[in-house]
Amino acid sequence: MNWYVVHTLTGHEQKVKRILERVIKEQGMENYFGKIVIPVENLIKIKKGKKVMEERRLYPGYIVIEMEPTNEALKLVNSVPGVTHFLGTRNKPIPLGQDEVNALLAQVEESKKKVVTKIPFAKGERVTVIDGPFTDFVGTVEEIYPEREKVKVMVVIFGRPTPIELGFHQLKSF
Repeated sequence: MNWYVVHTLTGHEQKVKRILERVIKEQGMENYFGKIVIPVENLIKIKKGKKVMEERRLYPGYIVIEMEPTNEALKLVNSVPGVTHFLGTRNKPIPLGQDEVNALLAQVEESKKKVVTKIPFAKGERVTVIDGPFTDFVGTVEEIYPEREKVKVMVVIFGRPTPIELGFHQLKSF
């Protein structure tokens, strides 16, 4: 079995995967198919002061399928709603090389292990403090420490610019 890239409607990857798995089982074609992979990474976002885990697709609009490229298998995949086409020519999709497959699967496994924190602020951005002793103070982001999920903000206290270090969850964009 080889691995093939299938282009789907963006945002329909999960739906296409579920339908494919169901149709493969219903038509008894499990022997022609292996894994179906949607490459994703885990991302922590801060929404309303709370950390929220979110999955982000590494390649929006694409899924990777391990399969035997028989006419029946190709027709089955192309018949699924949300599938636009295989990468390659219409009747002869191009398989991924083994090194590409290994790199892709390693990337997916690595992204499951590590969690990427989305940095909600940019250097020089104006922010408002929403939590802690400096609530309602307005300042400018001076430095960002993503590994600690903290930001150095310059606020004016008693008429003097003062740097304070706050967590991502304590701030909101101005």
